[in-house]
Amino acid sequence: MDGKTGTLYLVASPVGNLADITYRAVEILKSVDIIAAEDTRHTKRLLDHYKVTGRRLTSYHAHNVERKTPVLIERLKAGESVALISDAGSPGVSDPGAVLVREAVEEGIVVCPIPGPSAPILAVTASGFPSHRFIFEGFLPRKKGRKTLIESWRGEKRTIVFFEAPVRIVKTLIYIREALGNRKICVARELTKKFEEFIRGDISDVICELESRASVKGEITVVVAPGGF
Repeated sequence: MDGKTGTLYLVASPVGNLADITYRAVEILKSVDIIAAEDTRHTKRLLDHYKVTGRRLTSYHAHNVERKTPVLIERLKAGESVALISDAGSPGVSDPGAVLVREAVEEGIVVCPIPGPSAPILAVTASGFPSHRFIFEGFLPRKKGRKTLIESWRGEKRTIVFFEAPVRIVKTLIYIREALGNRKICVARELTKKFEEFIRGDISDVICELESRASVKGEITVVVAPGGF
């Protein structure tokens, strides 16, 4: 708190296992005036688990970001503290939290990140691929710009990390193979959850493994090794 405005706390939440949250994060959630959550129902389960009560829980997601951002900024300027929390991992990474952070910075509001789990970091460190330099592409475009982005990786010397939906994963890997060749990849599925799985190998072998399954489910993070690895 700077004495004039409230503080915007960026609270990292578990990507799966509810135990993966820091003591500090829980204490922040218990102390703030407002908790702005990507999905209030999802966050309420976390809050109930850690007996966080009496906080004002409000939604903040892609569909109300334009309307809710000025409301939260006004509350912060009035001296209230706000915890921003996403469904999984650190808020502001591949979610609308970045908009609130930008506005808070412009208004001179204190922004305090509370560290914790991050799916891209978990996936790249467990992949077995070079992790000293990597790029994170977030969610790939569903249609427009998708192939162009993948083709731009042809000269990329760093490890590549991105999110993908289960229904598109095989099709995406097939196109990556066409564009980049038979790279080594790691498909990290359901990180930190009961059915956590890492499927590693040549992209052709991983495609065959996924195609052999009746369906592919869960949240997926893909790691593509640099060429020649």
